[in-house]
Formats: sequence, C-alpha cells, structure tokens
Amino acid sequence: MKKKVVAFILACLVALTAVPVGGWAEESKPESKPKEGSAAELAPEALSAILMDADTGTVIYEKNSREKLPPASITKIMTMLLTMEAIHDGKLKLTDKVRASEYAASMGGSQIFLEPGEEMTVDEMLKGVAMASGNDASVAMAEKIAGSEQAFVELMNAKAQQLGLKDTHFANCNGLPVKNHYSSAHDIAVMSRELLKYPQITKYTGAYQDYLRKSSAKPFWLVNTNKLVRFYTGADGLKTGYTGEAKFCLSATAKRDGMRVVAVVLGEPNTKTRNNEVSSMFDYAFSQYTMKSVYKPGDLLGSVKVEKGVLPELKIQADRSYSVLVKKGGTKETLRHELQLAPSLKAPVRAGDPVGKLVVYQDGKRLKAFNITAPVAVEKAGWWKLFKRTMSNLFSL
Repeated sequence: MKKKVVAFILACLVALTAVPVGGWAEESKPESKPKEGSAAELAPEALSAILMDADTGTVIYEKNSREKLPPASITKIMTMLLTMEAIHDGKLKLTDKVRASEYAASMGGSQIFLEPGEEMTVDEMLKGVAMASGNDASVAMAEKIAGSEQAFVELMNAKAQQLGLKDTHFANCNGLPVKNHYSSAHDIAVMSRELLKYPQITKYTGAYQDYLRKSSAKPFWLVNTNKLVRFYTGADGLKTGYTGEAKFCLSATAKRDGMRVVAVVLGEPNTKTRNNEVSSMFDYAFSQYTMKSVYKPGDLLGSVKVEKGVLPELKIQADRSYSVLVKKGGTKETLRHELQLAPSLKAPVRAGDPVGKLVVYQDGKRLKAFNITAPVAVEKAGWWKLFKRTMSNLFSL
C-alpha cells in the first residue's frame, strides 16, 4: 500500500514539472530576435513600432502602430518637411539668411547654441535640425517660414490633416514636452515617406559629421545623433528623439538594391536597444523582401480617346516607376497586372485628372492599385478642327 502511495506522489510531482504554469509562462521574456522568416518579435522592447516600404507604403511589420505617444524630436520630421516644401515651391532658398530671435535662442535641450540676432543660412539651419536636433534651429526656421512658431504649428497640423494622419497633433515645432503633443509610429512613417520625396534631405540626415561656424573663432562640430548612418550600410536618415516622457525614439530609413524602407520605434529603453531593434527590422526587410518593377518611367501604358479634344487620343506613359513589394522565396508565379483605363474622356481634360488604374496581382491576390492620371491637359477643339477631323476620317474610309 505504501509503495502505491509513494508511486502516486512521484507521478504527481513529475506531472507538475512537465506542465508549464500560466503565471510562470507570462513572466518569461520574449526572444529578442525573430525566428528566420518571421517578423513576430522584431521590436520587443519598443512601446510602438512599424516597418514600411518607402516606395509603396506597404506595411511589413507593426506593433501598436496607431498608439498615440509623445514623439520627442521626431517632431522635427514635419518641421523639415515644411522647410523642404517651401524650398521646392520657391518660397525659400538654401542661401537665404535666417535670423535667430531671442525666443528661438532661449530653447533648451538639444541645440546649436544660437545667439539672439545670429544669422545662418537655411542650409546651415537644416544641418542643425537634422544632425544636432537643434531645438533653437527648429524654432528659427519656423519663424522664418510662418512668422511665428504658433503660426508654423498651424501649418504642421494642416499638413498632418492633408496626409490623413489621424493619430497626430502638434503643439510645437521641436518636440519639447508640452500638453496635447502626440503622434504614432504609423503617422511618423507616413510623414517620413513624404519627407523622402525630397531626395536632397538625405544630404543632411545621412551625414555623420559636419561643422557650423567653421570659419569663425568658435566652430561648432556636428555629430549626427543617429549613429546608424555610420554603422548600418545603406542608412541615411532620418531623425532621433528623446525625452524622459517619450524615452528613446527613432524614425530611420535605409536603401539597398533599389529598395528603401522606413522603420519607426517609440518608447525604447535606451539607445543601444533602439539601434539594435531598428537594425533587426532593416535586416528582416532586406533579407525577406524585394521590389519588382511593373512599368518603368517613360513606358507606354496605353491610350485613351478624347471626345471633342484638340488631341483625339491621349497617350498614357508611366510618369514614375510602378513597382510592388514581394516576399522573397515565395511562389514562382509571375506577377499579373491589369490596366483599367477609361474607354474615353470628354474634353477638356486637365493634367492630373484620373484616367484609370493599374492593378497588380500575385497568386490571385491584389497586391497594389496605382491611380493613373492624364499626363497633359487636352483642351476642347473648335468646330472647324472637329469638322476637318470628321472629313479626314471620312476620306480615309
């Protein structure tokens, strides 16, 4: 009898050690590295993260990407975006002088130590914002573009609304802690993609070191706060951020073999973890995905008839590269695409008017739909031109 009792107790003990208890399982830490071919745990320490293809906007990986969080100095991505737009629109030149107001010079935190009344060019201010994360330089640029920081913040929020950013509201132009100032990893990735439409921005965000006031008695050495631009092959931006509230944040971009990706992490515990997790996100994207071109710029897509137009037919050419992001090592089936052009258009047609869609499929699944627009305007033809065209058609018959 005693032997049976002892055997029963031993069996129970073995069973308890073999079956994991729920409480113990919850306390175990997740793996810091993803399994091969998996994006399950690319950013385990981040509060929020997203990995996105910069060209198509395809989301490769995300974690709490819509959560509203303090963005710290990643705010300056929007500040740089509005600056680049102003340059593109001719409202600002890189050689224009920017004067630092007393208010701009009073900014604390990361700065380039502007003196009240000091002048620098837009080119120099961009270096100060992109590389040194200068809060003072950001305010100086805001005042140059909009007259005041508050007016500039209104432009920032208007641009956020235009881009469809539903989880973003700005209260300043530099990311210093303030009430009602927040964004999300998803929204930051979208504004990062928008900033990258101006390729010259990486001249600033991708530089590791430079100087301000180089010819003066007190040259200021700039070292990029984003160390990945030096230590990760292909990385050339975009913006770091840190406050006690936001923790360590980064919106980074890298390009390899014609493929550019954007990785955003918010709320990381330290810079080492932040950089390691973003590097892992980049590694995953470049090892697991590739870009496939459907049409190249200048390729003829088709034509659309224009009723009563100066041109009877509008030739549609690819105005950019139409590419899709596909998984490596997947199906060998060739990508299939459908060009869905309107059967005809009525004059007048404006440049940029929608004329159809290019839809790309793989394995029967829709990967991407591109809007196709009119490359040029087509005015309505006069009666004499239409008459001659009609007669010409009759004679040709």
